[in-house]
Amino acid sequence: MIPAAFDYVAPTSVEDALAALAQHGDDAKIIAGGQSLLPVLRMRLNAPEVIVDLGRIPTLRGVRDDGDAIVIGAMTPHAVVGSDPLVAEHAALIGKAVEHLADAQIRHRGTFGGALAHADPAGDLGAPALALGAEFVIAGAGGTRTVPAAEFFVDLFETALGEDEILTEVRVPKHTGWGAHYEKFVRVAHQWPIVAVAAAVRVEGGTIAEARVGLTNMGNTPLRAHAVEEALVGVAATEEAVAAAAAKATEGTNPPSDLNGDADYRRHLAQVLTRRAVLTAAGA
Repeated sequence: MIPAAFDYVAPTSVEDALAALAQHGDDAKIIAGGQSLLPVLRMRLNAPEVIVDLGRIPTLRGVRDDGDAIVIGAMTPHAVVGSDPLVAEHAALIGKAVEHLADAQIRHRGTFGGALAHADPAGDLGAPALALGAEFVIAGAGGTRTVPAAEFFVDLFETALGEDEILTEVRVPKHTGWGAHYEKFVRVAHQWPIVAVAAAVRVEGGTIAEARVGLTNMGNTPLRAHAVEEALVGVAATEEAVAAAAAKATEGTNPPSDLNGDADYRRHLAQVLTRRAVLTAAGA
């Protein structure tokens, strides 16, 4: 299907993009990599009068070191994020998740910030960002504000972003030296995950000193498996100990039921995948 007619603007600065949003209000829609928006437009599930393309704003691209965090520009393509040495060294969990994100074509076109702003609970980046305690930098007419990941994801396809705001960058606290793994279960290659688990683990002398675990597609938003994290601290990185902690993975979750599996099936998967992800991240 062909999208409804719309006007197109391509600002070259964040300020100009914000001005375009302010001018057109509810009639405007932002496009980043377009991997989520274009199918919606083609199916005419949304028919904005104006598309504001962020692709020509150079300040929104790239990965940089900023002391105790790395900063990923919202318009940085997934492929760039996945191959960046700073990400590999200080936020390996992000890199592991990007490896599993869709196919090569989408990884080269889709953008890091665009995927997070889309807030699909089955998206591969929300759980790693949440698990690592990422912060989202948002620009608006009143200036810039920073929102922690725990507050950024509000509900199904809903974030803390206002209609007149732009996600400019994501700050990821450094987890240098942590083991990381993203365990994803799908029926066919490149599919949205039925369930996935993002795990980052710091091991000292064979014992888990710290753990961060995020769940994908186990609720309306990405979720932190806090009960698992607490149960892992201070235990040996063994199959038995990790399995006991992973049994707590479903606490506080509300998984959907659909053609790919019902809620009980997803709860079972969450426990199995959490055990696998943590053991791999811990090097066990």
